[in-house]
Amino acid sequence: MNGAVRERQIHARLVQLRGRVQGVGFRPFVFRLARRHGLQGWVMNQRGRVSVHVQGEEHALDAFQTALIAEAPAPAQARLHEVSATAVLALHDFIIRDSKAAADADIHLPPDLATCDDCLAELRDPADRRHAYPFITCAHCGPRYSLIHALPYDRANTSMTRFAMCPACRRDYHDPADRRFHAEASACPDCGPQLSFHHGAERISGNAAALAACLALLRGGGIAAVKGIGGYHLMCDARDGDAVTRLRQRKQRPHKPLAVMLPDDGAAAALSAYVNAGAPELTLLRGSARPIVLLPRSAACPLPDNIAPGLDEIGVLLPYSPLHHLLLAGLGAPLIATSGNLSGEPLISDNDDAERRLSKIADALLHHDRAIAHCVDDPVYRFTGGAARPLRLGRGTAPLELTLPFTLAAPLLAVGGHMKNTVALAWENRVVISPHLGDLDSPRSLRVFARTITEMQTLYAVTAARVIRDAHPRYASHRWAQQCGLPLTKVFHHHAHAAVLAGEYPRESRWLVFTWDGAGLGADGTLWGGEALLGAPGAWRRVASLRPFRLPG
Repeated sequence: MNGAVRERQIHARLVQLRGRVQGVGFRPFVFRLARRHGLQGWVMNQRGRVSVHVQGEEHALDAFQTALIAEAPAPAQARLHEVSATAVLALHDFIIRDSKAAADADIHLPPDLATCDDCLAELRDPADRRHAYPFITCAHCGPRYSLIHALPYDRANTSMTRFAMCPACRRDYHDPADRRFHAEASACPDCGPQLSFHHGAERISGNAAALAACLALLRGGGIAAVKGIGGYHLMCDARDGDAVTRLRQRKQRPHKPLAVMLPDDGAAAALSAYVNAGAPELTLLRGSARPIVLLPRSAACPLPDNIAPGLDEIGVLLPYSPLHHLLLAGLGAPLIATSGNLSGEPLISDNDDAERRLSKIADALLHHDRAIAHCVDDPVYRFTGGAARPLRLGRGTAPLELTLPFTLAAPLLAVGGHMKNTVALAWENRVVISPHLGDLDSPRSLRVFARTITEMQTLYAVTAARVIRDAHPRYASHRWAQQCGLPLTKVFHHHAHAAVLAGEYPRESRWLVFTWDGAGLGADGTLWGGEALLGAPGAWRRVASLRPFRLPG
């Protein structure tokens, strides 16, 4: 009938999304998107995926489904896994349901994210209730992987579970219009983590007082061990050459470069006083991972030469946590921000460990009471051939998830080399590479190595069926593999390096690779160094080599 009002045809869909969809503000995004399109239903975290029941008119459902991927939050890496028609329910709104641990887990862990501009604005606003709060965060930023014990990503499964939200934070958490809507790590000075400053027998608690005491120590040329997102930094005034010398002596690190954390006011000119950085370098420095980037010193760089002896470049990073921003603003100068560890060991992340192991290096320690579930050091990048290349994976970049060009018959665990160790877990067509663990020369390093292997399998709900190990029998990783009880596959050190390069370009079938690397056991039972390998992964042939020589001693 002309002019008659068409009856609304309501349809329902069940949408399953996989990929990185937890810890990145995805549920609040889905909630707002559904309301924008006038749809009813629910969204729910499951173990490694997000399920959405949505119902409304067909055109609105289509638009909603397209926007789920096209408009997803920047840290998310969502993919539509399955969309199916389902029964229309008696619903009148769209809600966020309680999470559920699904049996068929497909887990993608969210990375730690640098503090967003909105949180920084609140941090600096004296009228805001979170003014100068060192743990300010929202659904768009802050720690993720470093505080997750298990998925689904809910507060109860994180290191924040012991901090009960105050009424004001609960209102933010349940307000769809608020940036902290379902932000699991959200807190404020009344209900969240707190700082404490330990200087000998002196103990100072409370955020403002502890921060002031730490700044006074730094201004006086002291060295502080500062607990951050993924572990401790050893910090001192980067302008103070004497403080840098004392730090080197105490840490027994006489020559290796030290990273420098620079203040960032958003202007390239501020950084140009220290380093030469173009647009790609600035983009990387200011990205959500905030890595250390190796850059040429500027001609007028005011920092002392002993930060990077004999080098014309320094490793710089920008503040990525609220505490860093407060320290840099309070000091008004760059800070040395080197890993809080004993030389060659993994980063320290536990308060008691820091007291025992860092008190001989640092004059004082700035702790906080939020536990670090997974220790992650700062990542390191260098620009080579115009492209940013990772030298070390860490906070914000690890675990690194890659897609394999084939499907594995059974899960594999690769336990890495002896120095600068990382481990990798692979199953189906996925491989996950751990954060940098360091050298396996000490009992503590071996404990962290073994714990990381266990944690990765637990977090991803994957149990390795076979272990891949380096051929060198004296590597600690090799010895661990010998004792693990699983079937083993041996890989020669330089063959592994060549295979990694070939893996970056899977379309190529035959390679000549120059593996100009440090020493590793070769296929002939001798130590190899600079090698030329011809072939492909699994079928390398040594065709040339640098002449071997005897080592001094």
